[in-house]
Amino acid sequence: MSQSEHRIYARIAGTGSCLPERVVSNEELAQRVDTSDEWIRTRTGIRQRHVAGEGETTSELAYRAALRALEAAGTDPSELDLIVLGTTTPDLIFPSSACIVQHKLGAQGCMAFDVNAACSGFIYALTIADKFIRSGAAKTALVMGAETLTRMLDWNDRGTCVLFGDGAGAVVLKADTETGILSTHMHADGSKKDLLWNPVGVSVGFKPEEENAGVRVLMTGNEVFKHAVKALDAVVDEALESNGLERSALDWLVPHQANLRIIEATAKRLAMPMERVIVTVDRHGNTSSGSVPLALDEAVRSGCIERGQLLLLEAFGGGFTWGSALLRY
Repeated sequence: MSQSEHRIYARIAGTGSCLPERVVSNEELAQRVDTSDEWIRTRTGIRQRHVAGEGETTSELAYRAALRALEAAGTDPSELDLIVLGTTTPDLIFPSSACIVQHKLGAQGCMAFDVNAACSGFIYALTIADKFIRSGAAKTALVMGAETLTRMLDWNDRGTCVLFGDGAGAVVLKADTETGILSTHMHADGSKKDLLWNPVGVSVGFKPEEENAGVRVLMTGNEVFKHAVKALDAVVDEALESNGLERSALDWLVPHQANLRIIEATAKRLAMPMERVIVTVDRHGNTSSGSVPLALDEAVRSGCIERGQLLLLEAFGGGFTWGSALLRY
């Protein structure tokens, strides 16, 4: 038997997603801060976002997305060997939100943990699950990206409050000898921390009386934009080169939904028409680690993405962190 016949892939068997009920339009935000629908749309491409309400915690959104992914995959929670949740807004400091989701699913016993890589959280979580399946340590995994970022926004800061939304997406991965995730490519650069961060933490202490100590997102937008475009260019090329593929081989680009201009820049670099790029940022805003799986699930359920097609997933987030995943759906 040849080496290729022994190869194990992690194949996406099902997708799911969940968005909070409340929708906040640009017009509504314009009544709260000095902004306008035109200002937001021309700079970001965002028209609206979903905002979590009472009871819509990160784990609850992730749980609902997980149920839909498990149903789509025809998988019972008892079959799971691994649960990984990418999030930067967990319900609690501990236990992990993945453990909370595990309990809600009734899947006790398998390993479950969170991954915090900011907006790259889902790609990081997908990479980890892929390695577990490739090694034979797991056969079935639930991978989620979920956030309630609006709970840490300064609603008086028009530079950040207009960008983010809440939501969750999930995929079920199963071991397969035919096709699946071809490769993942992960990177980080902690030296750029101060360009996109939240100043509150545990070991640095809670000091609400100090300036800038509130739970809020601090961002130098122009610098983040420049670094994101450059990093995504490189990690997209890395994925293609490592698999000996030309850009023309790609059927779909499923990018992190942070800013339409960043998405368009990446598509241009790939020479991909926007008709082959999944875009949800106009309706979801930036849902951080939830954005890629949300976009993927919408594209699958709408019939855009079909079995056998080649997909490139990519994300960039605070840390900085960034990464890509090339897969045959």
